Amino acid sequence: MVTDKQVQLLRLKMKEGKTIEAAAAAADMSARSAHKWKAGPLPSHTKKPRHWRTRVDPFADVWEADVVPLLERDEAGVLDATTILEDLAKRHGDRFDERHLRTLQRRIRDWRVLHGQDKEVFFEQEHAPGREGAFDFTDGSSLRVTIAGQFFAHLLFQFVLSFSKWRYVALAFSETFEALVAGLQGALWDLGGVPTVLRSDNLSAATHALPGGGRELNRRFKAFLDHYGVRSTRIEPGKSNQNGVVEKAHDRLKSAIEQALVLRGSRDFTSVECYLAFVQEVRRRLNGLVASRVTDERPLLAALPGARMPEYTKYEDVVVRRWSTIHFGRKTYSVPSRLIGSVVTVHQYANVIEVYYRNKLTATMPRIRGDQPYHVDYHDVIWSLVRKPGAFARYRYREELFPTLTFRRAYDALVDARGERADVEYVRVLHLAASTLESRVEAALEQLLAEGTRLDYAAVKALAAPEERLLPEVRIPSPDPASYNSLLASGGEA
Repeated sequence: MVTDKQVQLLRLKMKEGKTIEAAAAAADMSARSAHKWKAGPLPSHTKKPRHWRTRVDPFADVWEADVVPLLERDEAGVLDATTILEDLAKRHGDRFDERHLRTLQRRIRDWRVLHGQDKEVFFEQEHAPGREGAFDFTDGSSLRVTIAGQFFAHLLFQFVLSFSKWRYVALAFSETFEALVAGLQGALWDLGGVPTVLRSDNLSAATHALPGGGRELNRRFKAFLDHYGVRSTRIEPGKSNQNGVVEKAHDRLKSAIEQALVLRGSRDFTSVECYLAFVQEVRRRLNGLVASRVTDERPLLAALPGARMPEYTKYEDVVVRRWSTIHFGRKTYSVPSRLIGSVVTVHQYANVIEVYYRNKLTATMPRIRGDQPYHVDYHDVIWSLVRKPGAFARYRYREELFPTLTFRRAYDALVDARGERADVEYVRVLHLAASTLESRVEAALEQLLAEGTRLDYAAVKALAAPEERLLPEVRIPSPDPASYNSLLASGGEA
């Protein structure tokens, strides 16, 4: 059957001076068809509507009696053709089966268009340049990215200008206040200006629940908005479509990253930094598509303030307890034991914790992610534990003293081989890891476990940190011929 597009191409080629045979070949039709369609209405305009059925309607005698009442009761429109067909089969035996499914689907579709419930209308918005920026976090797990072979669970923070669709992307690991502030400030300072309004959902980093229901801005995020002179608008709970700009941007970003990963041929990256650089390259390409609109929008943005806000939460007067730990924000962290009894200040960033004593940075550690309530670094406590190895058995944070799975396997092997002596041996191995290189000790443990050799501290030390045997340095001075001649002259008497 000849289509409108073919006929239009035929007539275009003929206007360009092509012969009817050449034009027909270009339009992929025969010369006979070309003569028929070289003038006159298009094929679609010659078709007459059909008002008769070409086959018997299998639902003629059950439609009004059985199907329509079901559709009228289904105000939410949740019933599908498969369910209704199963109901008809129960009522009428084997008259209806899966051969009738497509016909019933079309009948239900047409009935709902003509007689069904009104649907929700979405109102397309016009965005004024410079007025609004939208932001949100999105889960990056669907990208199936790995870092050095390990699955990389992460979030992507995204800020989008509603008019130009310019975007900023940052890596995050949880929807914390610190991650939110770092993402927003990174976006605004990279953009070089501030929109009038920031649009978001009711994420807990920026809002808190009210006793009578609903949510309002929390004190810290309101202070951030005041610092930048910007207003906040938020969607109704559960109405993600009301933040459609950033939701659409999430889909577009993850689709672009997904396609770039396919072209790259691998989802594995050597480091988090390499992956972030890859994401930023995708972001630069997307921003390049809207470069002219961004140029028009930038002059309409408000000026940035004189300085950025701190991107951390500050905890003051935190006491280092005798267990060499600090507790703040419902989390517990270990610190170097020399700080025991001191009062410190903690800066909690999105991904790292900094500990200050009298304004001097004394310790840094990764921020705890998820619901884990504590983080203990064996380097902070091993120097005391090696002097009191008996404390290991019932140490509250004992599971934190296995830096890798290899160390855990080694401890289990020690228990099997050494019984009660295993704790002492393992603590000494851990002390060796802290004193030398953890990677060397781990390699030694892996070798001994693979060989099935009896595992103990001495065997690990012999592989990971063998003692060098020092040979004594012997210096023999060169003989002095003059003294020998003197000895001969004296007749051999000294």
